[in-house]
Amino acid sequence: MATYVLVHGGGHGGWCYQRVARTLRAAGHEVHAPSLTGLGERAHLLRPGIDLDLHITDVVNLLHYEDLRDVILVGHSYGGMVVTGVADRASDRIGRLVYLDAANPKDGQSLVDVAGEHILAIRPFGRVVDDVELVLFPDPEIVKLYGVTDPDDVAWMVERLTPHPWKCFEQPLRLTNEDELWAIPQFHIVCSSTVATRDPQMIEKARADGRFWEIDTGHDLMITEPQWVADALLEVAGS
Repeated sequence: MATYVLVHGGGHGGWCYQRVARTLRAAGHEVHAPSLTGLGERAHLLRPGIDLDLHITDVVNLLHYEDLRDVILVGHSYGGMVVTGVADRASDRIGRLVYLDAANPKDGQSLVDVAGEHILAIRPFGRVVDDVELVLFPDPEIVKLYGVTDPDDVAWMVERLTPHPWKCFEQPLRLTNEDELWAIPQFHIVCSSTVATRDPQMIEKARADGRFWEIDTGHDLMITEPQWVADALLEVAGS
């Protein structure tokens, strides 16, 4: 039995992994899909001070209090920033690190550094609420950015998406345990539309190691192609 921890991206919550988690659990695996502070069902905890570092702590604490080990740690989109930080702080608990169409940061980089103009383009549409600068307010146009087109899925997402604190996207990631972090086997599940934006050496190495999957679908592939994503994650467990 494998243990998966599935970390969501900006504006989402653990709910976005429902379909993938159902398949993994049906195959006999343990699955945790936490919602980061201020998002999803924890949106009522929104406050000034929520940043990338706090979200890393959310997941590190989950690993500790649930006593999870040899974890397959998965991060989607902004979640790639989070899981990299988690693996740096808790490398002894991570067996495999999976980037699900995710940011692939290096020490000192923020999501703004990694994603550049794509993430900066959303900032003008944000606003300040209760002293928190928020972006990604949910509406059908935002859902289009996630590559989801099915009307039922769009409606389901708009009801659950929550605005995200901008501070999370501009705070640099600080790594202090890189030798152990980068010794963890890394796997990349990538949408075809984003392959060209990624480090070619990273992609080449992942392909050569048999740790690379590519699919032509929307950015929220756990919603648009949940069975395919679950199958890839099952392959990671068996690798």
